[in-house]
Amino acid sequence: MLLTITSTDPPATDLGYLLHKNPTRCQSFELPFGMTHVFYPEASDRRCTVAMLLEIDPVGLVRGEGRTLKEYVNDRPYGASSFLSVAISRVFGTAMRGRSKERPELALTPLSLSVAISVLPCREGEDFLRRLFEPLGYSVLAERHTLDEEFPEWGESRYFTVWLSGEIRLQDLLSHLYVLVPVLDDDKHYWVGDDEVEKLLERGGEWLAGHPEREVIAKRYLKHQRTLSNEVLSRLIEEEDVGLEREVEALEEIITLGEQRIGAVAAALKNSGARRVLDLGCGEGRLLGTLLQERSFEEIVGVGVSVRSLKRARDRLGVDRLPPMQQSRLKLFQGSLLYRDRRLAGYDAAAVVEVIEHLDPPRLAAFERVLFGFAWHRGPDNPQRRVQRQLRDPARRRVPPQRPSFRVEQGGVSRVV
Repeated sequence: MLLTITSTDPPATDLGYLLHKNPTRCQSFELPFGMTHVFYPEASDRRCTVAMLLEIDPVGLVRGEGRTLKEYVNDRPYGASSFLSVAISRVFGTAMRGRSKERPELALTPLSLSVAISVLPCREGEDFLRRLFEPLGYSVLAERHTLDEEFPEWGESRYFTVWLSGEIRLQDLLSHLYVLVPVLDDDKHYWVGDDEVEKLLERGGEWLAGHPEREVIAKRYLKHQRTLSNEVLSRLIEEEDVGLEREVEALEEIITLGEQRIGAVAAALKNSGARRVLDLGCGEGRLLGTLLQERSFEEIVGVGVSVRSLKRARDRLGVDRLPPMQQSRLKLFQGSLLYRDRRLAGYDAAAVVEVIEHLDPPRLAAFERVLFGFAWHRGPDNPQRRVQRQLRDPARRRVPPQRPSFRVEQGGVSRVV
């Protein structure tokens, strides 16, 4: 039985580091059922192929005195089966766990890999082969063999030569072969018990839960023992539920962070002692709604460039339903943050939340002039002049992708978020 794995990612000979097998040597390993030989038919920077040749002793497999001819004459020495899975686990076990001392980063990197299996049993035909491997990202090519070329009337056999290719991590490829080859053969050579449940979950836990044929895979891998296959499926469903809960928790965390950001800005504005406040780029009014709850703010103005967003802010805040006193405190108007606007002048503080990161450098410079040059003047000793000088320096104006928002208040300019 012959298995080959080929890498075409230069330097392709790094495949030897991942498998922990030297491309310049032929190595042999003794197994309970025979010998396994590992060698490299080709090894260059452009293309490297490792071959695993499995020699099974059919006579040695018979324990005690054989009772039937089938025990001695069968396809076990030639067809890929659970014997191949055991050989992969024993010989390539470190690679299957994704460990490589010399190339740790490469072990986690998808590579251009192709696999050839000389003889693979699949009684259900090519369609079943594809249903198992294609959902995992492989391109599948299969050639079915006749029972006997000299007697074509006997029909086709259940044996295929199979080629798989794809961009995949080596450890994932080995895990797929370890699980799916016995599934296709559907005739494990050893007793299946509870420990096989753990093996299946260990080797298939990352991909089996989302596989469309997971029920068939579990059933055949565990030799059609319903109790064991049901346990695997129930545990996979539990893992899916845990994953969904984590996604929900992550979403809730994101929402909470957004609320915390708004709360931090509102607190900073309140602590500044500002009475008349601008929310520049107010969006749908999240900050405005929080500020309205604070009685210390006598006038709250939301400015936005989008009429649609301002309408959503008005609807979200329920402006038409607010008491007259609350309505008098809140103003919404359309305006650009890139042009001088007299309506922005004379306020105690301005908040710019989740706006700056959307401005490219030329528009950011215009925004700086509008905010720091025109919107706020407090006399000759104003610290904003120092900020203006800093912002004119291109080296100091470079802003990381998640840029902070600014607050303008009496006494200077400071970062809020």
